Amino acid sequence: MLAEHPVSETQVLTARLLARWPQIAERMLADGLGSTAPAELPAGHFTAEVLPTIYACGRAVMEAIAADREFSKAEVAVFVRPVAERHAEDRLPLPMLIDAIHGSAQALLAEAAALAEPTEMTEFVLVFAKLLELLRHINMTVVETYTEVEQSIYHAEREARRELCSALVRGLPAEELAARADTVLAEQYTVLAIHLSEPPRVGSAANMVTRRRIRVLQRALDELTATTTPATFDGTSGIALIGNSSDADVLDAERFDELAATLARQFGVPVYLAEFSGVGRDDIPAAARDAGELTELARLRGKPGGCYRLDDLLLEYQLTRPGPARERLAQRVIPLLSSPHLIDALEAHLRYGSDRKTAARRIHVHPNTFTYRLRRIAELTGLDPADPTDSRMLGAALTVHRLHEKTRYSTCASNSG
Repeated sequence: MLAEHPVSETQVLTARLLARWPQIAERMLADGLGSTAPAELPAGHFTAEVLPTIYACGRAVMEAIAADREFSKAEVAVFVRPVAERHAEDRLPLPMLIDAIHGSAQALLAEAAALAEPTEMTEFVLVFAKLLELLRHINMTVVETYTEVEQSIYHAEREARRELCSALVRGLPAEELAARADTVLAEQYTVLAIHLSEPPRVGSAANMVTRRRIRVLQRALDELTATTTPATFDGTSGIALIGNSSDADVLDAERFDELAATLARQFGVPVYLAEFSGVGRDDIPAAARDAGELTELARLRGKPGGCYRLDDLLLEYQLTRPGPARERLAQRVIPLLSSPHLIDALEAHLRYGSDRKTAARRIHVHPNTFTYRLRRIAELTGLDPADPTDSRMLGAALTVHRLHEKTRYSTCASNSG
């Protein structure tokens, strides 16, 4: 008969901790953030990246304690370093991160104390000592990582790629910037505009959200292209340039649709992309302007997030070209501007078409009220929303008016600056 292996004196308590580890990990994240994270951060900002690390690292540490084995600093770094790098790149203040780490450690200690039986104080003290050692390794790894990121050559290269993209979009000389960015200029590019549909963010968390989005987008682009992709994305909008050495290098349209969906899930807001492929270097500025305008057109027309091409919005794009026809088109919706409820009705109609019940529900009115408002729109504008041709004309007119307003606002803002 085989002799049973002796049970380590720390196995009983750690077994209880491991059994409750999913709940403990969630509490550690919640208590770690506590009052540390800015209130303006969107819900779940840290969850997707931090919680899996707490869970995986914690299980590995508990298993090492149960086996009476030291969990080395090198092992800690495998889990902690990638998260610390991302936080450093997002410029999350180091004191804030250290506070969060200690808040998480206190939550774990409280759980261990609650689970320990009065007769298990020897085990508890041993577990406590191991966790203090773990905390020391985590703090050292985080501080070292922050220092390395601040001094990293890769940070300079990322900034150089951003400057390179900006120069190409503005039609400026780019050879020197390409050398600094360690990037070979392509003869042709896919010009990709990115636009997030949400109000401007304010408050102390705005910059943190922006930096995380820039990092997430850059990683997604680099994974999509299997190389480093120059981009000017500022957290809300921007341009990315994907080099095409040949027609075979041009990515399938479906890949951009998938990218838009992925970014929307990660950012929690609709994401609009527009792409022009096979663009020569001299034509990048015009293509970037057109792509940016397509994302605006899609958003203003109430289109769902996704990737759009010129053919998707051909009529709207052409109707918004400068000229007397555009001015007259914009004037068609002026009679509606003093009646926001009519604008709401028109938008709902443009989005849902003949499905008046859904359109009425969208703006919280009875279908009969909705029908009355459409008739009133026809009386004021001379264009009947029930007529397919007039309906498209009204949609284009509303889009043109809003583009005018956006342009006027941007001009006023730049002049006041």
